[in-house]
Amino acid sequence: QVQLVESGGGLVQAGGSLRLSCAASGSIHSINDMGWYRQAPGKQRELVAVITSGGSTNENDSVKGRFTIARDNAKNTVYLQMNSLKPEDTAVYYCNMHIWSRYGLTAYWGQGTQVTVSS
Repeated sequence: QVQLVESGGGLVQAGGSLRLSCAASGSIHSINDMGWYRQAPGKQRELVAVITSGGSTNENDSVKGRFTIARDNAKNTVYLQMNSLKPEDTAVYYCNMHIWSRYGLTAYWGQGTQVTVSS
């Protein structure tokens, strides 16, 4: 069984920074894409950033130049460095990983962590 555990959310003033982490544990053979999504109240979940197993990244236009995604393959961990935060970044942030295990290739989700940016 595989689990994803997130950490790093919280309350920050506009212009501040936060760093989210998401670590996978369990019976893991390898991990393909890792990503971060967010869902604000009354809105659909949207992609924030994704990083491939080869290190290529793609970010939502709304966060380009402010957010950086990175991964540590040895630790099965993905990070999201968020700088110059804005009130519109307020949302629950979820990590997502496509993991090969004995069960095959499966998409797993973290439990979500709240990020609140005050103006």
